[in-house]
Amino acid sequence: MTLKKVVTRCFALPASLAFWLATTAAFAQTVSREQDIVDLRLGQRVMVDDGSCPAGQIKEVQGSQMTAEGVLRTRKCIPRLGTKKR
Repeated sequence: MTLKKVVTRCFALPASLAFWLATTAAFAQTVSREQDIVDLRLGQRVMVDDGSCPAGQIKEVQGSQMTAEGVLRTRKCIPRLGTKKR
């Protein structure tokens, strides 16, 4: 195997991982109220724009753990991604 192929393979995985992480936020669903989230799946992330987080942030609700009652939800405020709006 040539040095060029080794270097290419070493950078391909981290680059694809970084791309995947950047695009997962872009595909996240956004709703205006948390009550609008009907069927949250394990690992799913939904952005809730209800004004409960500080300026420049949005609430992220994630299906984090499976329990006997269903999927446990965790909530946290995260930075808003995208273009700034005035």
